[in-house]
Amino acid sequence: MTGMTSTARPFLNRRLADFGTTIFAEMSALALRTGSINLGQGFPDTDGPEEVREAAVRALRDGRGNQYPPGPGVPELRTAIAGHQRRRYGLTFDPDTEVLVTVGATEAIAATLLALLEPGDEVVALEPYYDSYAACIAMAGAARVPVTLRPDPEQARFRLDLDELRDAVTDRTRLLLINTPHNPTGTVLTREELTAVAELAVERDLLVVTDEVYEHLVFDEAEHVPLATLPGMRDRTVTIGSAGKTFSFTGWKVGWVTAAPGLVSAVRAAKQYLTYVASGPFQYAVAEALALPDTYFDGFRADMLTKRDLLAAGLTEAGFAVYRPAGTYFITADIRPLGAALSEKGDGFAFCRSLPERAGVVAIPNAVFYDHREAGAPFVRFAFCKRKTVLEEAVARLKALAG
Repeated sequence: MTGMTSTARPFLNRRLADFGTTIFAEMSALALRTGSINLGQGFPDTDGPEEVREAAVRALRDGRGNQYPPGPGVPELRTAIAGHQRRRYGLTFDPDTEVLVTVGATEAIAATLLALLEPGDEVVALEPYYDSYAACIAMAGAARVPVTLRPDPEQARFRLDLDELRDAVTDRTRLLLINTPHNPTGTVLTREELTAVAELAVERDLLVVTDEVYEHLVFDEAEHVPLATLPGMRDRTVTIGSAGKTFSFTGWKVGWVTAAPGLVSAVRAAKQYLTYVASGPFQYAVAEALALPDTYFDGFRADMLTKRDLLAAGLTEAGFAVYRPAGTYFITADIRPLGAALSEKGDGFAFCRSLPERAGVVAIPNAVFYDHREAGAPFVRFAFCKRKTVLEEAVARLKALAG
């Protein structure tokens, strides 16, 4: 007998049957094959502060974190996370009972949803959404209910329809999944919008999971307001943060959860059976990073603002309609003004797959972040967390579209 016994049953379970290879893997492979500039996947092409990197080296040499770190995270990092929340937002968390270190924000999302959801629960999420949201909701056996952020061309931003959000909540709704600053649209929900979200959560007795990994990348007049600071939200909100986006060490995979003790205990119960622990030496380095002076955070934001403006101007000159982001390091652009010959009548997938040949640049079709694919069809996402010289070369290549 040779080989494996055949079976008609598929190997992948039904909950994950719709989740194949991510678009990021496809487009990154396309970038390599064509020698294109990859503005698709959101990772910086330079490392973060040298003193933070040296802190990781020092931890390695001193033998700190080379073995299993404590399950909730090393005490130094949990204390630093609590201190950061207190200094920046006036939120007080007990490092021992209200802070949990995770393997990046992705594990924080997964552990939180697996811990808090029962099969059949509904999760109201803002669409478009980070792709792991849908997969983690599916793994928990719950159902996602998307509320679509609508493009406002006059304001060049995407807006939340609060009436649509309210209408999406049913008796089966367990939690709201909020992301601000928002990936991929770059929208930063206003204080008024977040106040309405908080009032809805209190009224309907809902939990809220809020992904705030881009909290330090807010531009112009926008303001990042942590949902947990609003009335009635401290004890019903799970806030997710990450070092990768703030300090440009995405490979370290250090994230965290802050919440009331009962919520953190629930999330920890799920997290311990996912990775158990990870990133030991890097946890000590991130603890030092969170204590950096405000000048670091201000300079980081100013640098990204310059890059945002550079790429936004280049995309506009190339013929896109640009939605200038108020946060994150992504720009959403509408391909339809380029004309039918280039935009394939608004098919972002076809456009992104042909863009490397046309202009030597890679982007991501926003439709992958939607349940309602047609709503995201004409939009594509570009990342500007790259070196200025790389962005300048990308802008020069994209001018071929205008020609």
